[in-house]
Amino acid sequence: MSDDDTAPDNSSAKLVRGSITGHLISQTLPAIVGVAAIMSIGLVDAYFIGQLGSDALAAISFIFPISVALSSLGVGVMVGINSVVARALGEGDDEKVARRANFGIVFAVGCGIVMGLTLYALLDPLFSLMNAPENLLPLIRLYMEPYALGFPLILAIMGLNGVLRGQGEARKTSTVSISYAAANWVLDPILITGAFGFEGFGISGAAYATIIGWMVGVAVALVLVRSAAIPMDLGSLRGSSLVDPAKAIMSVGLPAAMSNAINPIGLSILTALVALEGEAAVAGFGAAGRLQSFATVPLLALSGSIGAIVGQNWGAKEYGRAREAALYAGAFCIVWGLGIAVAMVAGGEWFADLFTEDPDVVDEFALYLQIAAWGYAGFGLLIVANGILNAVDNARYALGQSVLRVFLVMLPVAFLLQGNWGSEAIYTAELAANLFGGLTGVVLIYVILHRRAPQ
Repeated sequence: MSDDDTAPDNSSAKLVRGSITGHLISQTLPAIVGVAAIMSIGLVDAYFIGQLGSDALAAISFIFPISVALSSLGVGVMVGINSVVARALGEGDDEKVARRANFGIVFAVGCGIVMGLTLYALLDPLFSLMNAPENLLPLIRLYMEPYALGFPLILAIMGLNGVLRGQGEARKTSTVSISYAAANWVLDPILITGAFGFEGFGISGAAYATIIGWMVGVAVALVLVRSAAIPMDLGSLRGSSLVDPAKAIMSVGLPAAMSNAINPIGLSILTALVALEGEAAVAGFGAAGRLQSFATVPLLALSGSIGAIVGQNWGAKEYGRAREAALYAGAFCIVWGLGIAVAMVAGGEWFADLFTEDPDVVDEFALYLQIAAWGYAGFGLLIVANGILNAVDNARYALGQSVLRVFLVMLPVAFLLQGNWGSEAIYTAELAANLFGGLTGVVLIYVILHRRAPQ
């Protein structure tokens, strides 16, 4: 039941009609631009911070997994909003859509305030647990203190983008991402290393650039949400029960947030283990991880866009269309993941030279890519499976998959092999975890979409 004349008559749910491949392309291509813009922030930061010296580059390598973990929690909130908005649209209940969308925005900002203040209070013990050397803690603090205080801004962006994504407004979410990334690109060289006679703030300048960029993103998102089919109207929450939207968002958002955060938590532990191998290993591992994040942008974009497509069709009981979208998405993950792995392995040292001239750091950078890159396809299958499971209100399975991947595979492999293999054990652990995640993702999607849904 996928023809236009048999699809449900719910005009706001535009993804329940038309070609599935067309929707995948139209939703994912703008998302690729948006995600690439976000990921480029980390690359640009690393480039200019690298000019401050190897200590600064090592410090940002400790910061990276923590910032990713916190952002991943925010992404979970966005996924929850996206899921409930998309399914309500598929059901054709406009009142429910508006109530859930506007509550989601308020909920996201509240989460950002709590997370930012908690991070600020726990900075020193957190990075001490990661084995950050004493000489790097002042540099870490210079970046993380303003970053923590500005963190509610990125959660506001995620809340607004969740509302847009649930409506299938991929172009608008990309516009938001590009706006704050562009601000960061312009401000980084000025605020980090200095320009036009201004000396710059060093590593803290990267945090200031990020915060100002977030301010720009919030302003753009507010404008775009107001012009969408479901505009922002917090007044609609007065006199209405907030129990339903809270339960609906939390049922997906909480496990999705935990699922998204588990991988960066595992990455934080791996960073602590790499720190035992020396600062060159930490710098190489961190810089290569940022390049890897950029290389997997299409996979990350697809994992974000698949939720609205599957969610709207699931809500409209168009199960065949949901299965079709999952099949095409999985095939793309395998093709892109293997193709980009070849490129990363072949150009490892060349890429490393963009970040540093330290030969020890270059060696670690290239070694990481030679091993970890072969897990990109599995990583893609993992995150796309998570996006689909969240969209069909099965976030608990995505959470279970992520827990097993990190605590059953990644960390045991790292701990068992490090004594003999050194940093190579850490990179092998990441590879094993991604291969495991991809395989279990395929199995879960088959069971949920093919075995438990009507044919």
